[in-house]
Amino acid sequence: MNSIFNFDYKIPIICTAIHNGHDLDLDFKDNIGISEADQLREEDPFTEYFTEITGNRIINYTSRFQVDVNRNRSKAVYLKPNDAWGLSVRKKSPSKEMIEKSLKDYDTFYRRTEIFFKEMEKSFGTFFVYDIHSYNHRRNGPEADFDPIEENPEINLGTSNIPPKWTNLISVLGNDLSEFSINGRSFDTRFDVKFPGGPFARWVHNTFPETGCCISIEFKKIFMDEWTGKPDLEIMKQLKSALASTIPNIIKNLKEVL
Repeated sequence: MNSIFNFDYKIPIICTAIHNGHDLDLDFKDNIGISEADQLREEDPFTEYFTEITGNRIINYTSRFQVDVNRNRSKAVYLKPNDAWGLSVRKKSPSKEMIEKSLKDYDTFYRRTEIFFKEMEKSFGTFFVYDIHSYNHRRNGPEADFDPIEENPEINLGTSNIPPKWTNLISVLGNDLSEFSINGRSFDTRFDVKFPGGPFARWVHNTFPETGCCISIEFKKIFMDEWTGKPDLEIMKQLKSALASTIPNIIKNLKEVL
């Protein structure tokens, strides 16, 4: 599994892009049952860029179609269409060896993550994780209408597994993002509309129940064309600036819960 862990420990802020990856080992690549374009559309390309707001970063370059570290371990390797939005992602079932290697990579990822997060805990007492993802909003095709705005905020904050002690901090984050303007208007930022937060965030809260807060952030793919994969660099810059603008209040509120 190809992941990078870059930490400078200057501030108690971590950014992750764990679905950023597109790479597949040869045995998985030869066995993939969907096109590369379909694979890319279900990944979170360019989310690595948004992690640049801090020196503490975890970025995955291995595709979720090999092993998904934002699933429970028992579901980390997609085996059936129900595991992957109805897609037949395998030509045939992966071998026992392929599955075992992927699960070993899964365990290594979490073991390494825990080491770095423990060092953050020692350095600052508390720490905050931006768990950055993205989602599609033109699922009916490149010429179809956009999915309804009512059900698809530009920024979805997943909070379902966040302990109550972090409630004020999360509220402040949501307010800061809502107040940041894009092309002269405020971001549509809402809580738990599209996604409630995943197993990675839950793992952070279970492993660091008193010291770690992790928010799952889903950007609607307004920063790219989800069908061609072409990015909109200006929108990407604005989204990154919006995230960066929230850091001072996050740090302030982290100190208040110590």
